[in-house]
Parts: sequence; structure tokens; C-alpha cells
Amino acid sequence: MMKIIEELIRITKKYPVEDVRVGVSWTAVLSKYCGVANTFSMFNIHGNYTKDWGKLTEKDTRELAEYVKSWNLIEASIGVAAINSTIKPKGKKNINMLELLPEISKNKKVTMIGRFPKVDAIKEVSKEFWILEINPFLVNPKHNIFPEFAAEQLIPKSDVLIITSSTIINKTIDRYLKLVNEDSYVVLMGPTTPLHKTLFDYGIDILAGLEVLKPKAILEKISQSAGMISSRVCEGEVRYRVLEK
Repeated sequence: MMKIIEELIRITKKYPVEDVRVGVSWTAVLSKYCGVANTFSMFNIHGNYTKDWGKLTEKDTRELAEYVKSWNLIEASIGVAAINSTIKPKGKKNINMLELLPEISKNKKVTMIGRFPKVDAIKEVSKEFWILEINPFLVNPKHNIFPEFAAEQLIPKSDVLIITSSTIINKTIDRYLKLVNEDSYVVLMGPTTPLHKTLFDYGIDILAGLEVLKPKAILEKISQSAGMISSRVCEGEVRYRVLEK
């Protein structure tokens, strides 16, 4: 049972869907708010055809949220974006979690799931540092990047676990959280992150996500194959949010 996914669907309220965009890198749903998620096309064995494509704006957010259960990972991305479009972004404003990670990681054993930028700063201050990567082409043990099936060996002995929120889309988040020891500090981060306090009930200590300030601008960029969504690239259009337990 995918506990976190079921909980996220449960808390999703029904709102009309104004727009849905699926870009090469990012997916967005506009309803009460503008929610984004990583377009998770990797290993999408079901192809890129989406259930009821062309009619998604005829559904409400609760119906689209159900897409997160799909093993068509494009559909799952839409599901997470729909969930995020119903959540009022909360937490401290304009704080980039990447800048906080070195302090959190100082003299600690750290496992990062999904390679984020600025990892050298964490590697320099941590006691030990490992990255778990689902993409086999990025695995490089010489640079501390290991295949994700090493999770059972590395996560239990980690003091800090940094998880990409794309693990909600590919359904691996529950597995990773089960491996965490009770004294570990757990960070869930990335634009895909649902900024909702219910996730704290599953052992997560801090949520780092994104608030879309100008939905139209972000929707247009996604439609035109935008790359990274960040406050630097999308200045004045988004801002970071950090919600602590």
C-alpha cells in the first residue's frame, strides 16, 4: 500500500481545473493555486499517452489527483501537480534549501536520493556522503553515486536523509522512509514537494518546495520546454518555501 500517496489523495480538495500543461521537464496544473511536478518520463513503459487526454480540464482536482497512482509516470506527474494545485503554499519564504543543507550535514553521515546541485558543499562538511541514483547512466561509485538498490545498505546508517520529491511520482518514497532510523533527520525537497503538514506524520522533518507567483508565465515556460524551475531562472515568478515540523 502506498501510504503517502493515499494520504495525499485524501487531503486533496475538489476544485475546477483551469489548465494542465505537460512539458519536457515539468508538469503544471492550475486550479485554486498553480501546482508543479517533475515530468517523470524516465522508464515510462506505458508511453506518453495520458488517460482522457484533451479532456483533463473537464475533471476536478480530486479526479486528477488519482492519477498519482498510475504506473504511467506522465499521468503520475499530473496527479502530483494536481495535488499541489490545491495546497496553499506555507512555510518560510525565499529560503533555498540547498543553502541550508551543508549546515544540516556537518559531521553527519548523509544519504541523498536524487542528485541535487551544490553537492560538493555537502561532501566537504559531512562525515560520509552517498548519493542514490535511479538513472544507471549517472551511477559512479568513484564519485559516491550508487545505484538506488543500495538503499537498504546506506539509509539505515545515515544521520541525514535528503529525498527528492520525485519519489512520490515513482512510488519509492514509502520504501525509503521505512529504512530510516528513528534518529535521522529527513528532508523532502524539490519543486514537486507538497507543502502540507500531513507529511510530517511519516517521519519527514522538513519540506522544501515552491510557490508559483505568476502562473501564466510558468505555464508558458513549461509549454515551451522550460528547463530548471527556480527563483533564479524564473525571477519574480516563483519563490522557495521551507516548512518545518
